Amino acid sequence: MKNIFIYNPESGNGKVKKYLPLILSTINNKYGEVDCLETTHAGHAHEYLKEHAHEFDYVFVAGGDGTLNETVSGIMESGSRPVIGYLPTGTCNDVAHSLGISKNIKKAIKNLASGTPTYHDVFSVNNRFGIYVCCAGLFTKSSYTTKRKEKKSLGKIAYFFNGIKELFSAKPIKLELETNEVKISTSVALLLILNSKSVAGFKLNKDADLDNGKVDVLLFHSHEKHILLSEILRITHTFLFGVNRAKKNKHVTYLNLSSFTIKTDKSIAINLDGEHGIKGSFEFKVYEKQIKIIAPNKK
Repeated sequence: MKNIFIYNPESGNGKVKKYLPLILSTINNKYGEVDCLETTHAGHAHEYLKEHAHEFDYVFVAGGDGTLNETVSGIMESGSRPVIGYLPTGTCNDVAHSLGISKNIKKAIKNLASGTPTYHDVFSVNNRFGIYVCCAGLFTKSSYTTKRKEKKSLGKIAYFFNGIKELFSAKPIKLELETNEVKISTSVALLLILNSKSVAGFKLNKDADLDNGKVDVLLFHSHEKHILLSEILRITHTFLFGVNRAKKNKHVTYLNLSSFTIKTDKSIAINLDGEHGIKGSFEFKVYEKQIKIIAPNKK
């Protein structure tokens, strides 16, 4: 077998380099020959795998959720489906939390050899791919507007402080959600599309099914002109206590969907896997069991 290890040297305060000999020897002992690629710029992993993923049986990657998104996107666009081995070294590591992959790098390295390839859905937002979250509205910009320096010094709390800043400028989003069966026109403080148990480090959706071909969609309805304090508190409560309570709230619409269209103003920023994705309207589609990620064996 031929394999490759791709890593972001900035992620995890550079600790991947310290463990590089152990990582490569673990992969080599279990899977055979392994190439190594250190990313040099945003989009590097995506660009490389789009052209070369077909050459490998396994793609091992170390980085945060953004690096994993690049890996998945490159693989999806390549047309091939090598198995992914993931070492979470980012700030939140939401996909790793959902799959039970430890953020302890030694345990995560061990999982590469002892774990089992596990199916995971992938979704598309227009011509972009995602794996765990798509959202717009309140608190959704902080994940990509927070500076790397702040992440290194403060960790996840840096997102919190930047999220608070959004409160002073956030406005309701007018949108229209449409499927073959339903059409909803409303104003929302937050649009949340989930294929994950964890978002921004919060255990938000403990019952999430990651490979059933559907996502959980939540519309947190808002006053048409202003986001009210009660609406902010409702969203905060959801992040603290999970989406199961929000599903039952009369001010929240919950749907479980495989495809739909969102129509909104072209200025609205859409967060895709914690990064700035697109702006404005989009078509959303889930691709069931499209990739495999090595996850710990269930006890």
